[in-house]
Amino acid sequence: MKKFFRILLWLILAAVIVGTFYFLYQNSRPVEERFDTITPSTGSISRTTVLAGKIEPRDEIEIKPQISGIISEITVEAGDFVHEGDVIARIKVIPDASSLSSAQSRINAAQIELSDAAVKWRRDSTLYARKVIAREELENSRKTYDKAREELEAARDVYRIVREGVSQYNASESNTMVRATITGLILDVPVKVGSSVIQANTMNDGTTIATIADMNNLIFKGNVDETEVGMLRVGMPMNISIGALPDMRPAGSIEYIAPKGKEENGANSFEIKAALTFDSIAGLRAGYSANATVILAEAKDVLTVPESTVEFMGDSAFVYVRTDTVPKPVFERRAVTTGLSDGINVEIKEGIDSLAVLRGAKL
Repeated sequence: MKKFFRILLWLILAAVIVGTFYFLYQNSRPVEERFDTITPSTGSISRTTVLAGKIEPRDEIEIKPQISGIISEITVEAGDFVHEGDVIARIKVIPDASSLSSAQSRINAAQIELSDAAVKWRRDSTLYARKVIAREELENSRKTYDKAREELEAARDVYRIVREGVSQYNASESNTMVRATITGLILDVPVKVGSSVIQANTMNDGTTIATIADMNNLIFKGNVDETEVGMLRVGMPMNISIGALPDMRPAGSIEYIAPKGKEENGANSFEIKAALTFDSIAGLRAGYSANATVILAEAKDVLTVPESTVEFMGDSAFVYVRTDTVPKPVFERRAVTTGLSDGINVEIKEGIDSLAVLRGAKL
């Protein structure tokens, strides 16, 4: 039995030694290199960039009240279409105690003046009838009386405006009624009935009652990296794709390139705005994310090869051109002048023609 195991052990050892030598022999044999071949073709190459951004109205108008108070009624909601002059909210005025007191004092003073003017006019009328005073004095008394009466009416109107925010002379144009200043779509109504609102002044921007925009006048707003902004020009066309509406692809043209960049995450970018043309805005909403594709450069009907076949060394470029096939393919390294590249194919300006056969990827 021991003799059997000894023989088996020697056989296993011999098999390992033979297998090792065979493995080393196979690895020491030269490997035949085989390459795919590429023939240059004629076509067009374009370099494009994709800008990320949003679809926005050209102008968003914030409607603010002309008087401070409390919202008593809101007649619209987001998504409603309004015309210029439509009432979108009404405000209940909460009068200031000091202003109300001043207005009441003005009424009292006007009443005193009116009573005094009335007494003087009646007295002068009697004296004029007795031919004691001239007609001119009577007319002056009448004018004073009329002015005092007008002042009382004005004082009462001021009191009404302070207390209610409405004038008796133009109740339909009252400041308590907040109206749309443009025709467009209501994008947002950030207040509710009962909310306090403040009119715009030098110390405060005022409370926004609603935001309105003309959805027929939309723009694309995005950013471009500083390495590509120099290739863009006002008027260049772009193709827009909207993520939420893949079937809607409006055309656009650049109308604004920011003269100053802004730093974001350590890189400078420049704002771009483009005017858009839509066949229909059905289903379109402000703020949709979108991408804009811009052709930075384009070369048509040029000689192109896959960029993977070109060997770049510094400012030089080389390709391997097949010069013989017998007994095996022979390739010659040749300098070429490259042009525009789209990342897949590259333009060849000089060095080879369309009949050349180039070495491609290793098989």
